[in-house]
Amino acid sequence: MRIVVLPGDGIGPEVAREAVRALRELAPGVELEERPFGGAAIRESGDPLPAETLAACRESDGVLKAPIGDPEFDAAEVRPEHGMLSLRSSLDVYANLRPARDGRIDLLIVRELVGGLYYGARGVREDGTVFDTLEYHPREVVRIARRGFELARSRQGRLTSVDKANVLDTSRMWRRVVSEISADYPDVQLDHMLVDNAAMQLASRPEQFDVLVMENMFGDILSDLAAAVTGGLGLAPSASLGDDGPGIFEPVHGSAPDIAGRGIANPAAMLRSTALLLEHALAMPEEARRLERAVEEVMRERPTPDLGGTATTTEFGAGVLERLSG
Repeated sequence: MRIVVLPGDGIGPEVAREAVRALRELAPGVELEERPFGGAAIRESGDPLPAETLAACRESDGVLKAPIGDPEFDAAEVRPEHGMLSLRSSLDVYANLRPARDGRIDLLIVRELVGGLYYGARGVREDGTVFDTLEYHPREVVRIARRGFELARSRQGRLTSVDKANVLDTSRMWRRVVSEISADYPDVQLDHMLVDNAAMQLASRPEQFDVLVMENMFGDILSDLAAAVTGGLGLAPSASLGDDGPGIFEPVHGSAPDIAGRGIANPAAMLRSTALLLEHALAMPEEARRLERAVEEVMRERPTPDLGGTATTTEFGAGVLERLSG
C-alpha cells in the first residue's frame, strides 16, 4: 500500500508531520511518498498540481493532503486552489464525507463534490451580466445518493436528502432520483428537507440527524455549519471518495499563514483526516478508532492555544503517539 502525502502551505507541513508520525505508528508497512502541491508547487514549477504529483496520486492507494493557500497568490492568475479543483476532478472523488461529532452529536454530511455550480459553465456577457450555471445529470445524483444510502445503512439507518425543490429544477430532479433509489434500500429511512430548513435544524437540533446527502454548494455551506456546532472548522476532517482509485483525506481548515512556523497549530483535524484514511483507504477501522480516541483524549488533556491550552503542535502529536504506542 502506498500513500501520497501533500504537505501543502502555511501550517500544512507542521500538521502533516504529526499525521505522518501517527500513520507510521499505526500502519508501519505502508509506503509514504511526499509530493509538492499548492503554493509550494507554484514556486517550484509554476503549477499548483505538477504532472508528476498528479501521476503519483493516481497510482496511490490514498492521498493525505494538508491545507493549501498563501496570500502571495491571492491576486495571482494561478492560485493553489486551482490545483485542488483539478485534483478532485482528475481523481473523480465525487463524494465528500464531512463527519461532525461531539458528546451529543454524531452526524455525517455527504456532499457531491465534482458537479453543480462550481463546475458549470460561467462567463460574462456583452452587457456585463456575469453568470454561473448549476447543472446535474441524473447519473451524478444516482451515485452520490447510493453512497449516502450505503453509509446510512452502516450507521443508524436514516438519510436526509437536502435540496431546494420548491424553487430549482435541478433540485426537483434530485429529489425524484433519490426517491427512486430509496426503493433499493428499504432498511434506510429517507426524509427530504429544504436547504433553508436544514440550516435552521442543524443550528438548533443537530442531534436529530444521522446522514445528510446534498449537492455541491449546499454541502459546502452546511458542512461548515455542522463543524461550527461541534467545535469549529479547526477540528473538522474530511474524506473525498470515488468509486475506483484513491481518495483524498484532508482537514477542512485553511493554511493559517499568520501562525505558520510558530509551532502552535492544532493538528487534530489533520489527525482525524488520517483516521478517515485508515478506515476508507487502508481498510483499518480499528486503527482508525484508536487514532480518533487518542486525539479526543489529547484535546482534553493537552490542548493547543486555540482550545485554551499551551501545547505546541509537536507536543500534541507526541501525546497522541504516547496513547497509540502505550
